[in-house]
Amino acid sequence: MAPEIKLTPVRRLIKKAGAERVSADAAEALRDILERLAKKIAAEAVSAASHAGRKTVKEADIEMAAKIILEKAGIRI
Repeated sequence: MAPEIKLTPVRRLIKKAGAERVSADAAEALRDILERLAKKIAAEAVSAASHAGRKTVKEADIEMAAKIILEKAGIRI
């Protein structure tokens, strides 16, 4: 499947984190990780909306899903 996220914004994020230069492999690796994480968060948010009897995913669903997924990984936001 084709990536959803373009490499340019990913490179920009890495540079904003302090990198002077960013290899294509590094940008692609981060993009792949971000896309996998986003899909997990989105799936959790869809489940939350469905559980609440809604078809619409709301900001609160995304926030809660991100908290659940990231805390499982030991990351606090």
